[in-house]
This record gives sequence, structure tokens and C-alpha cells, in this order.
Amino acid sequence: MARGGRTVQELMALRQKHVPRAPFNLTPIFVKRARGAVIEDVRGKKYIDFAGGIGVQNVGHCAKPVVSAIKEQADLYIHTCFHVAMYEPYIELAKRMNEITPGDFPKKTFFVNSGAEAVENSIKIARYAMKRPAIIAFQNAFHGRTYMAMTLTSQIKPYKWGFGPFCPEVYRAPFAYCYRCPFGLEYPGCEVYCADYLEEFFVCNVAPDAVAAIIAEPVQGEGGFIVPPPEYFRKIKAICEKYGILLILDEIQSGMGRTGKLFACEHFDVVPDIILTGKSIAGGLPLAGVTGRAEIMEMPHVGALGGTFSGNPVSCRAALAVLDLLQRGMLEKAAELGKKITNWFLQRQREYELIGDVRALGPMVGVELVKDRQTKEPAGEQAEELVRRCYEKGLIILRCGPYHNVIRTLMPLVITDDQLEQGFTILEESLAEVSS
Repeated sequence: MARGGRTVQELMALRQKHVPRAPFNLTPIFVKRARGAVIEDVRGKKYIDFAGGIGVQNVGHCAKPVVSAIKEQADLYIHTCFHVAMYEPYIELAKRMNEITPGDFPKKTFFVNSGAEAVENSIKIARYAMKRPAIIAFQNAFHGRTYMAMTLTSQIKPYKWGFGPFCPEVYRAPFAYCYRCPFGLEYPGCEVYCADYLEEFFVCNVAPDAVAAIIAEPVQGEGGFIVPPPEYFRKIKAICEKYGILLILDEIQSGMGRTGKLFACEHFDVVPDIILTGKSIAGGLPLAGVTGRAEIMEMPHVGALGGTFSGNPVSCRAALAVLDLLQRGMLEKAAELGKKITNWFLQRQREYELIGDVRALGPMVGVELVKDRQTKEPAGEQAEELVRRCYEKGLIILRCGPYHNVIRTLMPLVITDDQLEQGFTILEESLAEVSS
């Protein structure tokens, strides 16, 4: 029975009557409460959460310091609009972001409501600053669902189907998807040709002096948790510097501790000109940030950037609490968690032919399921069945990738050892069932 007296069936009937079909629902549950890495539905059934609200709950559901910060701020003021009456939480959070993002140079930050808005604004800034029209994105990229973000996104279904025409002057280059190399090569013998290929890409697709920015996810998220080789982004950055092109790194999913460091680009020893944050930054409240070199961020004229709810004070206070948690030992826990998850899946790869590839950066782990390891035929149906069976047993997992055949791990970093083992037990039982 749901709060308010409605049953799950009644709630589902109301959802179908009043909400359009387009917003997808992974599970048919309605949530009653969530704490740490556990979700409880209105019937009282509990689920181990390996999804984290699609990468939003890195510090855990309802982390006490975050809830306290939200309550304290809500008692003071909830909204004034930063453009009308400024407030300290916005300024303090901008200062923190400027200090913790990679790069030993002056930076400036402003805030928006969502990752897609951060992407949109980063493109606006890049085009304004560079006085160039073109943007290069990558195959398998996901940057959001608004028009420019959707244009930058690679996958057609479900994100782009029927929504064209798309924004002009966006060009798509191959990414370092080593398991399915677009050039038919193998690392390390390839010498990371996919990065060097940009030089050739300029010949046949877009002139480098027309390109304002290259935008990339350090680890592709929705595209399949694709982790490029260590040298990849250093080569991309060198090409950007050669032609005066800005490098924008979309850390909306990979940031805020998801890879065991605050930002995934730290693993690659590369510093972007603009870095985008979102998802876990505010512990579940809507917030995203655009942080960049001060001289670039200062170029747009007064009034060029912003939004009514952008940088809401309650969200900013929550984000400050999130950063405190991440920087007080949680990153070390995340790194250890990543080792446990990766080792567990590597062991299962030896046992189950269904697992074609395991790739990871910290606890950001992608497991690609295939019908045949030689042909690498995607096992999208088995991945879908695996998600369903896990849910029925009390574990919420997500799939992703262009073929929808990659299982990804986005559990809260505060998950306990017992909860992790419970999740693994359910996952193994379900793997055995879909593999038989």
C-alpha cells in the first residue's frame, strides 16, 4: 500500500493515464524511501541499488550531511534567482569547483540545472570565445537530450529517433572503443591510431581552423562505459593545442568520485579547457556546473549565460556537503570498491562465455555481453533479461551501450560489504540463468 492509501496498481494506472509513455521506466516499482545503497518500495520490498539514480547517488541516498544542509538552507531561503539577488552558497561552490578541478590556472564557474544545460552552455562559450562554428564529438557519445546535446549524442534510438533536423556544424569522429576498434586494430600495437586519426579527420570532414572545440567523455557513459587507453586524451589534447581548439571534458557521469578520483581525467593526466559536472554533484538535487579557464569563461557578454533556477541555493548547499563527503575519505573507499567489482567480474568472465569484455576505471565498470566471443555479436536480449531477473530478485542494475548489451555499475560509493555481496549473489544467480 502506497503512502496516501494507493496501491501499486492504482499508482501505475494513474501513471499511464496522466504521464506520457515517452519517459522510460526501468522497473515497475514506486519508491517509499531510500538510504545509502538500498531502495524500499511502497510494498516494503527492499532492493540493492547498483544504479544510483543513473549515477546521481555517489555519496548515497539521503546522506545525513546532505539532508541537513538541504534543511538548513530551506529554512533560510529556497529561491531568489541568482540574477536578481545573489547568495553565498553559489559563490562558495564556484570557489570550491575552481579549486578542485584539474588545472593550475585561474578558473571561473557558473551553474545550471542539468547536465544537458551544462553541455549546451559549454558549446555556447566555446563558439563565442573562439569565433568558430564547428564542434567535434565522438561515436557512442552521450551528452544529453536538449537539441545541441542531442545532436552531440551518437545513439539514434531512443534518443534522436524522429527528432530531427539537428544542430548544424557538429562532426563525429571515431572513439577509442578498443573492444570494437573502428579501425580493426589492437592496442597497444595500434599506437592509439584513433587519436592520431584526427589529423586525417580534418582533411575529409572539417578544417581545424573552423573547429571551436572537441567535446568528449573521459569514460563514455551511456555509450557503453568505454575506457580509452591511457595515452588517448594526451594525444587529443596535443592536437587541440596544435590547432587552437578547446577541449571540453564532460565529467557529468564520470566525475564526483565515480572512478575513484574526483574527476576521471585525472587518471589520464590531461587538463581540459572546460570541464562539466552534474549528476552526483548535489546528492540528488538538480545542479550542474561549467568550469573553465577564466579568460575563456569571461568572454561572453553580461546577460549571455544563466537561467531562472540555475545554481539554486538549496542545490548549492547540498553540493558543498557532497564535496565535503567525497574529500573526507570516500575517494579511497571508491578506489577499493572499484578493485572488488572489477575482480568479481573478471572471475565471472572466466566462468561465463556470455561476458565478452570487462572494462573499468575504478568502480565505473562496464561488462559487455556477447552471444559469441569470436564474432562479438551483441547479446542485447540477454542483457535485458538479466536486468529483469535481477530486479525480480531485489537488485537494480542498468544496461547501456549502442547495442544495449553492456551492464554498468553505478552503485553508491557508500555501499556496505554485505550489500555488495548480496548484489553479487543475485547477479551471479541471474547470470547463470540467462547463460543456460
